[in-house]
Amino acid sequence: MKGKSLYWQIPLLVFLIAGTFFIARQNRNERLIAQQHQNDYQRDEGEVFGTFYHVTYQAPGSLKSSIDEALAQVDGEFSMFNEHSTVAAINRGEDPLRSSMFEEVYRLSQQVTADTDGAFDITVAPLVNAWGFGFKNEQMPTSEQVDSLLKIRNQMDFSAIAKGYGCDMVARTLEAHGVTNYMVEIGGEVVTRGRNSQQQQWKIGVSKPSEDIQTQEGDGLQAILTVSDAAMATSGNYRNFYYKGGRKYAHTIDPRTGYPVQHELLSATVLAPRCAVADAYATAFMVLGLDSARQVLQRHPEMQAYLIYTDADGRLAEWHSPSLQFTTP
Repeated sequence: MKGKSLYWQIPLLVFLIAGTFFIARQNRNERLIAQQHQNDYQRDEGEVFGTFYHVTYQAPGSLKSSIDEALAQVDGEFSMFNEHSTVAAINRGEDPLRSSMFEEVYRLSQQVTADTDGAFDITVAPLVNAWGFGFKNEQMPTSEQVDSLLKIRNQMDFSAIAKGYGCDMVARTLEAHGVTNYMVEIGGEVVTRGRNSQQQQWKIGVSKPSEDIQTQEGDGLQAILTVSDAAMATSGNYRNFYYKGGRKYAHTIDPRTGYPVQHELLSATVLAPRCAVADAYATAFMVLGLDSARQVLQRHPEMQAYLIYTDADGRLAEWHSPSLQFTTP
């Protein structure tokens, strides 16, 4: 009986050994496939709009020339650093031909302006400059000067939407080349699709606000958001401000009043299907403040937000859309 028992165990032993080899081979194949995916990912970077761009994408070769070409088109329309751009010509009083790209972004700007009761406004640049930003003019404007500038709306500045639109254009370019896994980042504005080189969802950090204007500290993260097949933009006033007469003046100017906003909202991160949309609404939210921003979000289920503010005791607090996926460091 003992020999017979051993006889029947031999097939089982062979099966276990074969299964072990099969699993080992499968694991090896999966590692090789993952390695291949990782090796296929390209990383390009450069300068645009007075800042830097970084693009990571899965493709057999570099598409940097196509990326640069797409960004050059956006720069040629909206850059405040390019004296030959369409917006620069308009601000000089010229009447250049407006391309379909220009009209697309202009219409979107007007839509966000209407939807936020004027909190987003591409003609706010003269007021921003008067309050000491843009050209670093530290002379406080008088109420008469503010009133006068409120009536002058002939200067356009697309800085609060151009980086987001640039991300969208690069994303379109990548997709036109068949790319389905990528992350585009321009000056903090982001568009993602598919998976990263580790075959995981893209994770984007949101900086923790800091008011240390001497050391510009605050590089720690407040949250890490899962940005999957979406666009993300962040606007904040906690690193660009000055004190005068014991008051804190932020770089966010309310286009409706002509004065810097003074409320509890420190940072607004918006997720939307398009980065230009996320960019514009993030800026608008910094004007509107916490409660009004949440009211706007109620009208837009396609958008999500992560808002950082100071509570009644002066401590950092956060509010986020219920469906937003994130982790805290």
